[in-house]
Amino acid sequence: MNRFVLLSLLASLGSTLSAADPVEADFYKITTYTTPAETALEVGSIELLPEGKLALGTRRGEIWIVSNAQQSDPSKVSYKLFASGLHEVLGLGYKDGALYATTRYEITRLRDEDGDGRADVFENVNDQWGVSGDYHEYALGSRFDKQGDLWVTLCLTGSFDSKVPFRGWALRIKPDGTLVPTCSGIRSPGGVGFDADGEVYYVDNQGPWHGSSTLQHLVPGSFQGHPAGNIWYSLAPNMGPRPLDPIPEAFKGNRKRGEANPNGDPDRIVAERKRIKELLPPAVYLVHGKIGNSPTFILCDESGGKFGPFQKQLFIADQSHSNVSRVFLETVNGIKQGAVIPFRTGFASGLIGGRMDAEGHLYTGGSDRGWGARGGKPFCFEKLEWTGKLPFEIHEMRATPDGFELTFTEPVDAKSASDVASYSMREFTYAYREDYGGPEVDEILPKITSAKVSADGKSVRLTLTPLTQGHVHELHLDGVKNAKSQPLLHSVAYYTLNEIPKR
Repeated sequence: MNRFVLLSLLASLGSTLSAADPVEADFYKITTYTTPAETALEVGSIELLPEGKLALGTRRGEIWIVSNAQQSDPSKVSYKLFASGLHEVLGLGYKDGALYATTRYEITRLRDEDGDGRADVFENVNDQWGVSGDYHEYALGSRFDKQGDLWVTLCLTGSFDSKVPFRGWALRIKPDGTLVPTCSGIRSPGGVGFDADGEVYYVDNQGPWHGSSTLQHLVPGSFQGHPAGNIWYSLAPNMGPRPLDPIPEAFKGNRKRGEANPNGDPDRIVAERKRIKELLPPAVYLVHGKIGNSPTFILCDESGGKFGPFQKQLFIADQSHSNVSRVFLETVNGIKQGAVIPFRTGFASGLIGGRMDAEGHLYTGGSDRGWGARGGKPFCFEKLEWTGKLPFEIHEMRATPDGFELTFTEPVDAKSASDVASYSMREFTYAYREDYGGPEVDEILPKITSAKVSADGKSVRLTLTPLTQGHVHELHLDGVKNAKSQPLLHSVAYYTLNEIPKR
């Protein structure tokens, strides 16, 4: 087995090389709740409510109100059915005493006006997107953004087509219910979320025009990569002219999977960005099979340190791998990019819905129905919280003109961290093409020429050559230790280098 493949597999499973080394559970505790016996609580969305309560929307069209989930004793948790008869509640927002549920066919506003704990008013806020009945036409919704809008990302009809309006788009629903087409190019979203500045992101799944699952920045007017939904630009005059379509893979049928295009490979995203001005590259490739296979919720840690040392970073779940990964983002030359790092494995089922409260409790849940999940249980509702112990981790990974600058959660051992042999890196990309998914291609093994440790031991400046625009830079830090001679809890990071910083 290739050394990089082996190391990546160990990292993705949360493995360590020594039984004496710390493990994920030492730092982040999972609490599994008993769920109501009368339902399969396939959690698709979670929202915070007043008085510490939670609303759980499910794939089975129910909304449950949960009390006392923040308590340390899980036996104190109680549930009350608030609404049923909806269609796959994959988004919840709360405002002015009402819940707003994103379902497959509409956004519904629900109120309990008689105070009995059950919704008795159901109002259609907006249903101006198409539904053909295809199984793949999910609608993933957000909570309210800073402008008071709800965001909805719409799956294509199947993986390749858009048979009804706005399938393959991100939409905004204004406070008055008006629909605003906002971004095209979406394939199969799994969740929508915000960073600490209010910027909006969604995650897309591997498929046509997506060699791997990705984290994407939803900039209004942008094209996110899959051209099928572009046929609806005629219904979106606010978006301007329809973008150029990406070039289909040349010599199709005469090339092996992943083989370079002999005509200069015009289907790579770096080249297409120069041709299609609206095309926005993935902010981060959620490297297929290593980070996950089917990403879902996006959360930002705004707990002020109550969830540990990763304030304002993003956390992304995966349904297939039953895990949560961590993302550090930066902006280089006006484009979002950054690193994804493994964070916590061991959840009971496939994670779909998630929300973090101000106290640093990360609530999550989901199911394995339809795709299976490593967790093994058919559904779950769980809580992840910091134990208070500081993990030795990569904190940030920033691109520089000639390499990367790493910061750590605690000082490194200067001897090991200054030794270039403690590090190894490979670079690769994915072909931007209409085929379903694809392998890692164009592998490059750069040379790490120096590793300079800062005076306080909290950062290391790596110099290497070459840096390759558009490639994932997979960094392993297997030899780096802290002052206690312990290895990193997760010794791998995957940085998507859309832009190289200017000198």
